[in-house]
Amino acid sequence: MELSEMMEVDGIPVKIEGERNLLEVIRKTGIKMPVFCYHSDLSIYGACRMCMVEDERGRLMAACSTVPYEGMKVKTNTGRLRKYRKNILELLLASHCRDCTTCEKNGKCSLQDLAARFGITNVRFPNDKEHSVRDESSPSIIRDASKCILCGDCVRECNEVQHVGAIDFAHRGSKAIISTAFNKPLFESLCVHCGQCAAVCPTGAIVVRDDTTKVWDKINDPEVFVTCEIAPAVRVGIGNELGLGDGEDSMGKIIAALHRMGFDEVYDTATGADLTVIEEANEFVSRIEKGGTLPMFTSCCPAWIQFVEKKYPEMLPNISTCRSPMSMFSAVIKDFYKDKLPDGKKKHYHVAIMPCTAKKFEAKRDEFKTKAGPATDDVITTQELISMIKRSGMMFDELEPESVDLPFGTMSGAGVIFGVTGGVTEAVLRKIASDNSRTTLAQIQYTGVRGMDDVKETVIPYGDRQVRIAIVSGLANARKIIKGVQNGSLQYDLVEVMACRGGCISGAGQPYLSHRRREKRMNSLYRSDKISTIKRSQDNPLMKELYSGILKGREHELLHVEYCKK
Repeated sequence: MELSEMMEVDGIPVKIEGERNLLEVIRKTGIKMPVFCYHSDLSIYGACRMCMVEDERGRLMAACSTVPYEGMKVKTNTGRLRKYRKNILELLLASHCRDCTTCEKNGKCSLQDLAARFGITNVRFPNDKEHSVRDESSPSIIRDASKCILCGDCVRECNEVQHVGAIDFAHRGSKAIISTAFNKPLFESLCVHCGQCAAVCPTGAIVVRDDTTKVWDKINDPEVFVTCEIAPAVRVGIGNELGLGDGEDSMGKIIAALHRMGFDEVYDTATGADLTVIEEANEFVSRIEKGGTLPMFTSCCPAWIQFVEKKYPEMLPNISTCRSPMSMFSAVIKDFYKDKLPDGKKKHYHVAIMPCTAKKFEAKRDEFKTKAGPATDDVITTQELISMIKRSGMMFDELEPESVDLPFGTMSGAGVIFGVTGGVTEAVLRKIASDNSRTTLAQIQYTGVRGMDDVKETVIPYGDRQVRIAIVSGLANARKIIKGVQNGSLQYDLVEVMACRGGCISGAGQPYLSHRRREKRMNSLYRSDKISTIKRSQDNPLMKELYSGILKGREHELLHVEYCKK
């Protein structure tokens, strides 16, 4: 019988089970080590030195970058370590903006948490850091260098996970900063608005732009008719912050909260996803049968679209011409109400509640504007919705669930699963399947489209040919697929791409969870689909009504877009 390797943490025997570093072993003992620069999804950096431990010979080592070995003995909480960590925190605070009560990250800031944990009530050193100007050029995120602690999390996320390269370290020593190329405003950089840098930032140095004040103003204006739509992923990302279980489907409570806030009508973006499924499936079949450009890449994710526009513009013909579910649905809603406003209302204002920061950018694109203005007037994220609910004083967990409003009150389960990687593909497969039986629909989920893997592949029969499909999440993985398609080593007919790993459930507008813990959100969306009466988008009776009404002869105008090389 093979004996397990053992080590000691604060005198407690711990088994070594293939952990990549000492920090992961220590966490198994129930000790929460202080960290700034460590994320299990990113490479090991070892810059902040907060996770230092002391061995039996008095040597100090960073737990995140030290490999555990048989017989190792470490201590995590000696007087020397406590003093060491307090010194680090004081030095960080000495060059950090300390207006905590007005910071967007107040209450969720790692620096704030650790300062309280280690009892820092006074900073001995003056703040002599040069004043920096907030970068508010991006419609999606805001950068404030005065709150940066140079942990490098945003840089590694942008370069390793997303392969965007919009930000990096510049200069050296005490002059080091995190900057765009040539210190340009973020909006003029390679940034694709995915917001994943904000998701991993431990302080308020990079935050999601807050547009709730504008929304409150419209809600409180008696002459404005305010509608909103809620993306599928929002329902499983909001609960943990508001007294419910993580990943719990809280759609009914969200609708109730929005009605109480003053929204006149509340809809589900899953209805827009049904439109996307029909249009995208039809376009895909047309490309296959008529010899169109293949592979066809999906177009639901605005950060992915920006990634192609800025880095691979030659691939734009491969992008589906379909608008995203948000932009499709917003266009339909705006067109419906253009001459149907209730008495006393003079203007219509439409808000989209999204898990995604890039949707803020998408709503402002010229391609989605009409003579009357943008189809989506404003986008707020799940985090902003949580803020609005808290400010309203509602006890969210005690709200009675309510349903979406008419006339756009029906949606399919296929539209709901758009919120997770593989959901778009599964919905399209349901659309093009020749057999509509329950057995066939159940079999589709076992073709390899489900799961949290970054890259999934499947082959399905269609007519007399085999359709090759790839499902990819995370832009670094998308880049590999593009390179493979370009050099001929990879051959696909359809490629689904989501910028955020795991899909929209992991959007930067959602409360942050590590990649390994997002299965609850995924499973909750699939459960919602399972209990849906309507499983396929084309079976949604509202679709027939829309195509014979508002959309008749105007499908391209309201549901499609042409992205051109800049």
